Amino acid sequence: MKFYSTNNHNVSVSFEDALLRGLSSDYGLFTVPYGQVPILDMDVITSMVGTSYADVAFKILYPYLSEDFSSDELRILLADAYNPAHISASLQHVVGKTHLLWLTHGPTLSFKDFAARFFGRSLAHFLTKRNKKRLVVVATSGDTGGAIADALLGLDRVHCVVLYPKNYVSEVQRRQMTTLGRNVIAVAVNGDFDICQALVKRILNDQDFAENTYGDAEYITSANSISIGRLLPQIVFPFYAYAHIDHEENESFVSSVPSGNFGDMMGTVLARHMGLPIEKIVCGVNENTVFPDYLHTGNYIVKKTVASPSSAMMVSHPSNVARLFDLYGGHIGDVREGGKVVRTGVVDIQPDMNALRRDIFSSSVSNADHFSTIKKVYDKYGIVLDPHGAVGWKSLEDYAPVHDKLAFVYETADPAKFAPDIEKSIGITPAMPPQVLAQAMMKETILYIESDSQRGLDGSLQMSEDQYVELLEKISISH
Repeated sequence: MKFYSTNNHNVSVSFEDALLRGLSSDYGLFTVPYGQVPILDMDVITSMVGTSYADVAFKILYPYLSEDFSSDELRILLADAYNPAHISASLQHVVGKTHLLWLTHGPTLSFKDFAARFFGRSLAHFLTKRNKKRLVVVATSGDTGGAIADALLGLDRVHCVVLYPKNYVSEVQRRQMTTLGRNVIAVAVNGDFDICQALVKRILNDQDFAENTYGDAEYITSANSISIGRLLPQIVFPFYAYAHIDHEENESFVSSVPSGNFGDMMGTVLARHMGLPIEKIVCGVNENTVFPDYLHTGNYIVKKTVASPSSAMMVSHPSNVARLFDLYGGHIGDVREGGKVVRTGVVDIQPDMNALRRDIFSSSVSNADHFSTIKKVYDKYGIVLDPHGAVGWKSLEDYAPVHDKLAFVYETADPAKFAPDIEKSIGITPAMPPQVLAQAMMKETILYIESDSQRGLDGSLQMSEDQYVELLEKISISH
């Protein structure tokens, strides 16, 4: 299988090249184009029942990766990435036919661990094969940074730079990035996640900087949701859930996905296109309402990012919307002048809106409803949700309020990572896992980008040239 740029389907590369490059040179995201998603027979899906996470992952991912890994290579890689001694997924029945899919039992207590461990091991495999090194630059709204940093920590062919918005992550999230040291560098950015993401996209295509600094124009890659190596493993989640719960033969279900940069949501969309019987994908967002507004009106209007308790979902213009539009026959991109972005999220080809609305329901959850949902679920069922899981739960109830449909809500982060919000909601401080307690005592090392952002022509907050210059200086000094 080849992976294509969302900006030009004439640009196609192997998974290996897509992983190492991170982003296409035309600023497109590498993706699986419309009409080329591998489709699984229902007997293959049925054969996953009761099998391990690694086994389910192999059956889902091998059709995408068979030209880049032998069967044995991929099985060994996945067995290592998803060793149940270090990471696991679990299902919890709550009420009616609604279940929680807990994706929080990994090294950094987040669903991001699943994709990060696959990404890190794949990257190490290809770098060893090529005898190369890479600088991985990643932007995070909260959980990605810690997961990627943990997955890449200690790899001798990789250095990792994590950019995070300094005022918009929890203390636990921050310490998962800033206390590691070794080959991991944490950089606090004066701005929001969209600014961090813009910095990453800019440096990925700055081949002159890479060549002049490291002697290799392709030295820099990314582990963000823009990386195909992060997207593909997220297709596994709904397949695993469906394989580990009692249901009638071929019974369809609802998958409720709390969504920020839309990696999880896009993975679930691909699972539906592969043949998994998903009746509806519920895309829950916080007060950053660009996508549900678009589904309602057909107008994609990027707005200023709004602060929210679900901090990892504070994204106004999700990167993976480009892949979603592409899969449904449309195109969205940025307007550049002189190489600089002046407008983001410009739709020049509308996707099939009827198909999008058929497959996806999107709901916005207010900041107040984060807290009230956490309290409601705790009072009724004795279950503590984190703010992101609360968005998934409330959005599912917006779609199917009586819990009479088979449904899975993704729980994406351990509540302990958001202890103040949990205490505010239910008056109880969640127990701190051992790794959180240990990192609370460790020294932090942080670099800072202090320059201010700027306003684009459409009024949105955008990366400034001063911020980019600072980033290059920080990376040059630290690596």
